[in-house]
Amino acid sequence: MNQNLAFLAGRRLRTAALVLGSFGASIFASARDHGDGSVVVAGELSQWHAVTLDLAGPYAKEGDTAPRTFRDYSFFVTFTHESGVPSYTVPGYFAADGDAGNTSADAGTVWRAHLSPSKTGTWRYRTHFAQGEDVAVDPAAGKPLAPYDGVSGSFVVTASKKAAPDFRAQGRLQYVGQRYLRFAGDGSYFFKAGPDAPETMLAYTDFDNTVTFKEKKGPLKDWSPHLGDWKPGDPTWGEGRGKALIGAMNYLNEAGANSVSFLTYNAGGDGDNVWPFVERNDKFVYDCSKLDQWNVVFSHAQSLGLFLHFKTQETENDDQRFQAKREERDIPEALDGGLLGPERKLYYRELVARFGHHLALNWNLGEENTQTYEEQRDMAHFLDSIDAYDHPIVIHTYPNQQDDVYPRLLGTQSALVGASLQNEWNDAHRRTLQWIEASELAGKPWVCPNDEQGPAGMGVPPDPGYKGFDGMATGRHGESYDLHDVRKLTLWGNLMAGGAGVEYYFGYKLPENDLVAQDYRSRHQSWKYGRIAIDFFQESGLPFERMRNADALVGNPERKNGNFCLAEAGNAYLVYLPEGGEVKLDLSGASGKFKVDWFNPREGGKLLKGSVKRVEGGGKVSLGKAPADPSEDWAILVTR
Repeated sequence: MNQNLAFLAGRRLRTAALVLGSFGASIFASARDHGDGSVVVAGELSQWHAVTLDLAGPYAKEGDTAPRTFRDYSFFVTFTHESGVPSYTVPGYFAADGDAGNTSADAGTVWRAHLSPSKTGTWRYRTHFAQGEDVAVDPAAGKPLAPYDGVSGSFVVTASKKAAPDFRAQGRLQYVGQRYLRFAGDGSYFFKAGPDAPETMLAYTDFDNTVTFKEKKGPLKDWSPHLGDWKPGDPTWGEGRGKALIGAMNYLNEAGANSVSFLTYNAGGDGDNVWPFVERNDKFVYDCSKLDQWNVVFSHAQSLGLFLHFKTQETENDDQRFQAKREERDIPEALDGGLLGPERKLYYRELVARFGHHLALNWNLGEENTQTYEEQRDMAHFLDSIDAYDHPIVIHTYPNQQDDVYPRLLGTQSALVGASLQNEWNDAHRRTLQWIEASELAGKPWVCPNDEQGPAGMGVPPDPGYKGFDGMATGRHGESYDLHDVRKLTLWGNLMAGGAGVEYYFGYKLPENDLVAQDYRSRHQSWKYGRIAIDFFQESGLPFERMRNADALVGNPERKNGNFCLAEAGNAYLVYLPEGGEVKLDLSGASGKFKVDWFNPREGGKLLKGSVKRVEGGGKVSLGKAPADPSEDWAILVTR
């Protein structure tokens, strides 16, 4: 299909006249009248909930050129708690008619900002609104615009009544100078387990203006396998659109997953079907209705306890270094050619403004990122400067480039707080441990989940029997492996190195692969194993945040495919046996008596007793035989 025709066919009919929506008739006098500067504060005014401030501002339209809607206006709001602390200055954005997700409007007078308040009590707000050439990314270029600048007021925030897994019951997920992220509300730590695929999750037919540039390479999804998972009362948009993707979020939560991963921009990439713009190559005009619809999915995911992994660009569109290849494959120029310029600044500003209020997320600088150190550094520092909530910033790169890319980004001067690791399925332990130790030596511990598994064609295999799949995949060196091996050496391999969890990549040669996948049930058993592991770490009482990798205590100096150990020396030890059997634990540096408990990572449940129930420090001790199935994997707790 001609690309122009494909664009028109994929574009939902936009409403020509403005629709009042929920913002209120007082905002609008006629289609092109400017707003009067009045403010409406809406949402559940509760701690950690999304509070929305809508300003009746200047009339604008997505494609306006004088002034340019997304470039020549700058809107920020400062929200300050009555105590003076905290104070957040958050970027706002053009929201068309205020209900664009439902109306598909592309014009209006609503300018919106979000707050997720960290305290109860009275909050005060003050708007900052300016106009000028490129003022959105260069605040010094504009002048205050009356009557929209300096509007102030207040509102009262009460305690939340939500319960876990809803993140509003736990608070904002933060980097706290440790290798694990921690919730600001209840103080609990976060381990993740969920899908890394499909990276084209947002290439969904029910989103406005969502088309694919190359149909055979990146088909759109209808997410129909999850339509039956939608429940009455769940959100939709338009005339009941979105049920299947909302259902997919429901399924992940019910299956035990607690994260979801997606690209927000992949023009020229493997899928070539996700971008936040009205048109693929126009990087200054954003699609208000599509982005509102994305936010419906993100909001629902957060209410279910699903962490949002924003992969902000694809390797093919992060820089210009392979120009000949780009021209051959019809790949558009990267944002500012890879530099931090007006396109890239506006892109990150829009992401932060529209989605930064969500509580549990990270910004990933790019999937298999190939930008220069200077480009990565500048991008990370800009993101850090505009995100008032200080969400974690991470980076993903090719396995064979980690040793070149990551060392330069370590240390206290870096805005990055972690790596999104891509490694072979059986190398997760070694690589996780490498970057945890290197980052600690540099003075700023990194959060290191294993987010993509090789080889690329295999990844994490589906459940045996899914679409006739026999359950076995083939590794880089010809070895066979299955989902149980992934559980042992990827999931537990990462966790036993001090890692923060996993996301699972669906190899491109397997059923329900990385680009065409729209049935998360293909890895149902793997979500179960992830949940078992997370529940164990969070409920066992182990002081995991103080424990260090100590594989040498169980005779595994190579730290790769043997037995694993985490230890708080003299107090608590966690031993993992990927292949079962018996093991001796070196307690030469400890004194006193310890109890020995066994945990089944295949089925979960209560701690069990093996043949040895207690040991004493002072030397190497046998931990005995497992309660059952001695050739299967087991975790052993040795605690004072």
